Amino acid sequence: MHDFHSEAAIHRTKEENNIIALIKNTTARKNYDNISRTKSYQEYYKRNPEIKWSFLASMVSRNAGYCMTDLKGTWFQKVLNKKMIKALFLTYEDANWLIFSDAYPQLMLYEISKTLQRPMFHLLKEFHVSSFMIKEWFFFWNTKKEERLMTSLIINEQNLIQKPIIEKSIFKKKVFHSPLFLFQDLFHFSTVVFPTIEGRLFGFSVHNFRSLDSRIKLGRNLSWLLFHPDYYSRFFAFSERNVHTGSRYDYEKYSDIDCKRISPFLRTAFPVISHQLDVKERNWFHGQSVKKWYKPLAKPKKTDFTYWLRQKQNEMHAFALLKEYLFSKGKRSKD
Repeated sequence: MHDFHSEAAIHRTKEENNIIALIKNTTARKNYDNISRTKSYQEYYKRNPEIKWSFLASMVSRNAGYCMTDLKGTWFQKVLNKKMIKALFLTYEDANWLIFSDAYPQLMLYEISKTLQRPMFHLLKEFHVSSFMIKEWFFFWNTKKEERLMTSLIINEQNLIQKPIIEKSIFKKKVFHSPLFLFQDLFHFSTVVFPTIEGRLFGFSVHNFRSLDSRIKLGRNLSWLLFHPDYYSRFFAFSERNVHTGSRYDYEKYSDIDCKRISPFLRTAFPVISHQLDVKERNWFHGQSVKKWYKPLAKPKKTDFTYWLRQKQNEMHAFALLKEYLFSKGKRSKD
């Protein structure tokens, strides 16, 4: 078999080899866990505000952290067994690790291209980035269309996780067909929120998380909300003031009701994971049409989820208590 990579390596300049080594080392270091990813996206955005996706990624990454620590919080512990907690945690962790390992080399190469004042996106092949994104980066370099690039990165990340995470048999069986996941989907607990320091929560719910189209639509709606002129400065102020710990207490402390911490810090709740996801599956793009994902979306009407989420949380707590009660009743009748 012809090895294009080793052939390309022979023709690379010393500068290109140094760039590749730097990107590989930096990405591996910053892809340590959810906390380091969130911080890396945020810091990158502050250096390169034209790459809006990076701020979106940092805010969505915060939500992934909240979902992970919820699993070790008071209420989910009543509902889930240890196996299920592990499977759900790994779903979040693998998806976020995979997205970062694909996206961060792209972000770094753009930053390096800016410094060198010439596009270096031909090197994206070295990181198994889809040919779709390589084309989009060259297009952005020439047109500076920020919204287009943000949408392209959303399309890319969701296609990237579709096969190895969403359709992978172990996750399908253990996670996406589990009663809790279907229960979450049913009650729209799968919600991404952007908090403010005034204690308000804005965001959207995802219906049918397994659907690629649903997740891309969610990403695009979230990007519209995050950069909305009425809200952007409030979301950014929150992100600057609050170091991400993974705990929902990061934003619950601003709530107008007296809130106790019920979800732990991420780094005390879960160990660091080493990942074995196949890089060959990354180039999801094989010339198929992507036009439908760029079509204008209807503007969502409801964005303030503060009270709705509180209500949903109460439903979740009632469900957990009911499950606990039925379990102890069943145990007593056996005794």
